[in-house]
Amino acid sequence: MDLDAYVAEHGAEWRRLEDLSRRRRLNAAEADELVALYQRAATHLSLIRSRSPDPILVARLSRLVLAARNALTGSPSFSFAGIGRFFTKTFPLSVYRAWPWWCGVATVFSLLSFGLMAYIVAEPSAAGYFFTDDEINQLVNQDFAGYYSEYLPQNQFLRVWTHNALLTGMCLASGVAFAPVVYLLFFNALNVGLIGGVMIAYGHADVFFGLIVPHGLLELTAVYIGAGVGLRIGWAWVAPGPLRTRGRALADTALEGILVALGLIAVLFVSGLLEAFVTPAPVPNILKDFVGFVVWALFLAYVFLFGRKAHLEGVTTETPGEIREAALPAA
Repeated sequence: MDLDAYVAEHGAEWRRLEDLSRRRRLNAAEADELVALYQRAATHLSLIRSRSPDPILVARLSRLVLAARNALTGSPSFSFAGIGRFFTKTFPLSVYRAWPWWCGVATVFSLLSFGLMAYIVAEPSAAGYFFTDDEINQLVNQDFAGYYSEYLPQNQFLRVWTHNALLTGMCLASGVAFAPVVYLLFFNALNVGLIGGVMIAYGHADVFFGLIVPHGLLELTAVYIGAGVGLRIGWAWVAPGPLRTRGRALADTALEGILVALGLIAVLFVSGLLEAFVTPAPVPNILKDFVGFVVWALFLAYVFLFGRKAHLEGVTTETPGEIREAALPAA
């Protein structure tokens, strides 16, 4: 692409768009012209980014497109209706669309974890490859149960909420590169499988499941969703489909990923409350496990019921009022 010729050809349009974007009042004809020029400039920006990404020109057009969009849609304002739409339509829809990915992640993670547990139970000596006898004794008799009562509940809540949010965010963000999220998932599956296997093999299965199930079902599901959505973003780049460019496919899927990340903060908030206040509670383990299972089942029902409903209604994840660039590059 000859950038100089391209700028010379479309420079007048960009200057006109800049002029219209700065005006406080537009008549009907000028408003229509602004929309048309905005769409063309957005397409020009996409074309330049993909074929000849000159940083100065990209920055100029990005600023111009953003200014034009603000002129068209206005500045976003806080709205309870928007929050309601997010939690009843946008977030569950985004998670629902990615369900084959995160269900696949959950299946592989569970097979690896439970397979390792079964192996450690069948061959307790194998734990010696990872832990010394003193470490095993410390883990079984003190560390595992003590972890959940080491801090005050409110401190434990903030600690696990931020840690789990970071882990889930890393899984989601690194999914586009595939290998990093596979490493993160493998490391965590190995950790769960080893600790679970040791606890079960040494006669503390009730302690292990009694302490990990109340919060772990919801917490791990959030991690699976983050990893699955991240992998879906990466796959959108590899296989964008017949009607989208790679950049458009990546942008669309990444937008849904951002929405999922925001929603998972709330999900992990709930799992953090469970881990801080329910898991160490002085009540029978069966009761704590029941509470954790009910919360987890409600979340899955929420995702599939609300998500499927939004999908059938044709709800989109686009920001209301957003004007998309032209589907085909403009010359």
